This record gives sequence, structure tokens and C-alpha cells, in this order.
Amino acid sequence: MEHETSAARGGLAMKLLILAVGTRMPEWITAGFNEYAKRLPREAKLELREIKPEPRTTGKIAAQIREAEAGRILAALPADCLRIVLDERGPHLTTRQLSLQMQEWMRGGRDVAFVIGGADGLHEQVKSGIRQHLALSAMTLPHGLARVLLAEQLYRAYSLLHNHPYHRE
Repeated sequence: MEHETSAARGGLAMKLLILAVGTRMPEWITAGFNEYAKRLPREAKLELREIKPEPRTTGKIAAQIREAEAGRILAALPADCLRIVLDERGPHLTTRQLSLQMQEWMRGGRDVAFVIGGADGLHEQVKSGIRQHLALSAMTLPHGLARVLLAEQLYRAYSLLHNHPYHRE
């Protein structure tokens, strides 16, 4: 499948992609994510790619599980996108800071992929070469909830950039 970059689409547009390890989320997770994804305009289209988690019943240790999931994550990442790893130890941004970051991403002309690891975290192979990390909270969040929270914050940041009344300060 050929990937169309935001530069090829022209203008200040980008695709926001969330790669999340985990499938078969509860309906409320899917509904929450879809609600915010549909609110974003096509200039900031939000897409979710679920990555199949490695089975934990095979006797593999956490490092082996992370390695297997890393291969799936890397295969699903578009070649020319800005990659951001979600990590509770990463920097915490306010919504306004996220909106300013989003504006920079849009000016950069590249699509943005956010990576949410599995229950055992992310393999170093995924983290290497990543220049940006982002924390949604200092607390550990269920991975499904992180999808919804990230989608909402991306919508809120976009709304703030466009003076939409959704965001109030």
C-alpha cells in the first residue's frame, strides 16, 4: 500500500496515526476513539492501527514479547512520518503546548504516528531513532483508555488552533 504524505496532499494538512498494541477493545473504548476521530477534519485525519499483541501464554519472557511486538509495530509504521512514543516518563504538555506542537507538525509537512506499546512496554528497537516522547499522564493508564485520551487531546489541540469553542481556558 502506497502512503500519501501530507506534503503530497498540499497545504497545512497531515494524517495523525495511532499505532496501538492491543485488539478487541471494549465497545466504549472504540466508541470514544471514533467520536473524536470523526470530529477531526480531513486536514488532520486521525486513524487507528491496532497491532496484534504477542500471546502471553507461550512462556515467553517480557523481552521476547516486546521484540515480537516491535516487529509488528515497525512493519505498520509509514516510512516517512514523525514518530512519537507515548511514555509516562516523557514530557508532559499542556493542551496549548500540544496545539503549538501540532501547528509545527502541520508546517513540517509530515504525517505523525503515535505509538502506544503493549502491556510489557516497547522494545528498544521501536524507541531507537525516536526523537519525541509524550506523556499523557504521570499515572499508568490502561492502553485502551490512552487511545481515547490521545484522540480527545488531539481534537482539542486542533480545535484550539482553529478557535473552535470546544476548548475553553
